[in-house]
Amino acid sequence: MIRFLHSSDLHIGKPFGRFDDDLRARLREARFQKIARLAAVARDGGASLVLLAGDTFDAETPPPHLMRQTVRAFAQESDITWVILPGNHDSLAATELWARFARECPDNVILALQAEVIEVGEAVILPAPCPVRHAGRDLTTWMDTAQTDPGQVRLGLAHGAIQGFSEEDKPLDLIAPDRAQLAGLDYLALGDWHGPIEVAGNCHYSGTPESDSFKHDVVASALLVEIDAPGAAPRVSRVETGFIRWQAIELNFQPGDDPAERLHAALPEPAKRRDTLVRLTATGRLSLAERARLEQAISDNDEDFATFEFNLQRLDLEHESADLDDIEPTAGALRAAAEQLLAGAENPDVDAEARRVSRAALGRLYGYALKVQE
Repeated sequence: MIRFLHSSDLHIGKPFGRFDDDLRARLREARFQKIARLAAVARDGGASLVLLAGDTFDAETPPPHLMRQTVRAFAQESDITWVILPGNHDSLAATELWARFARECPDNVILALQAEVIEVGEAVILPAPCPVRHAGRDLTTWMDTAQTDPGQVRLGLAHGAIQGFSEEDKPLDLIAPDRAQLAGLDYLALGDWHGPIEVAGNCHYSGTPESDSFKHDVVASALLVEIDAPGAAPRVSRVETGFIRWQAIELNFQPGDDPAERLHAALPEPAKRRDTLVRLTATGRLSLAERARLEQAISDNDEDFATFEFNLQRLDLEHESADLDDIEPTAGALRAAAEQLLAGAENPDVDAEARRVSRAALGRLYGYALKVQE
């Protein structure tokens, strides 16, 4: 039997440029720490082999100090054998990166830099390293004819997509989704997609071990794989590895809802908030008073989180004349401004963006008016 951990897309050195300095540093360090975390997960699962299916580095030219520290981090986990595949972000075109890694490579790291059979204990690994960012061909086709000992478990290791998103402009470098069957692989470990996907029972994307966007609303993980013998079906289990959570929340409101209660129910418990990035999208309709309560609830909670983004652009207004009375009950400058904003929010002759700006401004004016009255 062979047991190993499948991971990919560490993207060490990812800049996270849109966040402030403190959060960028936390996100970068969380990715670097995944080396030790993956080693610990492998040990806990009884595995001493870790396959990294591409994009270990985020760029072809990581800073020299980061390169050195990464090599040292792999070496420190000396009881783990690491097999590292170049992906599209750190392809073989990064000649200096891989030349330096090869010079400093510790004994417990195998660099899969060529399309050739690698023997690891009772298994053989057939890697498909990316020569450049976009190869223009399926790099896994060589696996079909690769000769290996029938008594060894046959593993494929590749990085890339198995599906194009446009029939008119289909990429040439798509990996055949049935490559595991065509090449007689017991398991095909894939990288590139940052969320876990089961292509087939013996073909998986592991996803990144540390989330880096709101795209995949799952806790980041790696895959622990067990194969009893050549030809046996693999047993694959997800093991959580992520530290920082990216949580996308979509709430659809209707008049009469308690927006603060709805928001509170959707947010994680307080102990987890510092390590959570939130993106809130609100849709539906709320009255001015309800919208004000939602904005106040956001303000009461946003500083608990690593970052809290919110989008109220698609939230419509359900208004009554009494709502404007809350701003100013009699004729005056505030009442006139509120009526003008309300007219703009409901004017079908202006574009959607102008109506959205008017709705947002009216909601903000209402909130300010209530605060002044407190």
